[in-house]
Amino acid sequence: MKKHYNLLFFALSLLASCQWGVPHSTKPSIARDTLVYTYKKVEERAADCANKPDSACTSAKITYPVFKEQNRLNGAVTDSLIFSLGQKPKDDPDDGAKDFLQVYMSDKNRKSNPDLVSTLEYNASVIRQDSSLVTIQIDRYLDFGEAHGDSHTGFLNWNTKAGRKIELDSIFIPGYRGQLTIVAEKIFRSEEKLSPTSSLKNYSFRDGKFALTNNFLITPVGIRFLYNEGEIKPNADGQTELLIPYAQIKSLLRPTTVVSQYNK
Repeated sequence: MKKHYNLLFFALSLLASCQWGVPHSTKPSIARDTLVYTYKKVEERAADCANKPDSACTSAKITYPVFKEQNRLNGAVTDSLIFSLGQKPKDDPDDGAKDFLQVYMSDKNRKSNPDLVSTLEYNASVIRQDSSLVTIQIDRYLDFGEAHGDSHTGFLNWNTKAGRKIELDSIFIPGYRGQLTIVAEKIFRSEEKLSPTSSLKNYSFRDGKFALTNNFLITPVGIRFLYNEGEIKPNADGQTELLIPYAQIKSLLRPTTVVSQYNK
């Protein structure tokens, strides 16, 4: 069973924030010239659910925004949601939900364990949008009926004028990474109550050296980086958020980008 689920888990991973399904730190803010969207909900229940309540039934639930006349943005959202078992993402998240249930129904251990309940939940929420920026938080929860489910939060930052995903390289000047990491580590150590010279051996950083994650959200007050559970700490410790205020990285930011409206 675990082999099948590991494959499915990889296929359903996000391309790469804090509690499941609840946007953290940044309140939704809708300004003028916003894009029009509606939420699509996909719900699938396993064939053996019968009249069982959701809590006793294997199911897959996916919610995500669909933007009017924004094919590239919609494609980026679905690409960030669900991947097929092949090399390319599926065109419709419905297929990912169905794949999850097919693996469950074909699991040989299911017959010997009729109380086994597996759950897949994805929730993509528009956190903020204005005339140049759309930010989306994508929460995932996977539970294969084991002791501990897996949760993950990812972000999609979208430049509405350019019609493309925003990467760190597009908002920071060339050669920014080293200085940005220094600033981030100072904040990290302060929040973790570590001295500047304390060892990071209790964290899962490669070679014991602090490193920034590429999982980030553009907010009005700074860049919010998020390490998911199990990434740098044990799963039981949950997620770790690192907010870098614009004031501390002002010299590293490119002029006239989507964050310029906040960096004043």
